[in-house]
Amino acid sequence: MTTGAGRRAPRVRPYTITGGRTRPEVTLAVETLVQTASALDVPAAGIPEEQRAICRLCVMPISVAEVSARIDLPLGVTRVVLDDMARGGLVVLHLPSDDRPSRELLERVLDGLQRL
Repeated sequence: MTTGAGRRAPRVRPYTITGGRTRPEVTLAVETLVQTASALDVPAAGIPEEQRAICRLCVMPISVAEVSARIDLPLGVTRVVLDDMARGGLVVLHLPSDDRPSRELLERVLDGLQRL
């Protein structure tokens, strides 16, 4: 994580950030979108710096992978932190739908596109 002046912030060990947990309770795909629960009320006190940074970053929906890259935390750590934040009401997770079109429909669309 970088500070406002572009200096790198001191590193905290991942197990400290996650409380020793290695997996979130909810499976978070890299494409899962995350958004701060209330854009007008980003908490300032009582939560760790990583969570405050995520709240500031997620005012607009952003993917789990992008959050991980922008706050410079490993993906697994980011997933655990986001899961904690979602359960605490700080962020909303927009999980991808399992509703997918049938293979037959996709083949018909592809066939139609190839005919163009």
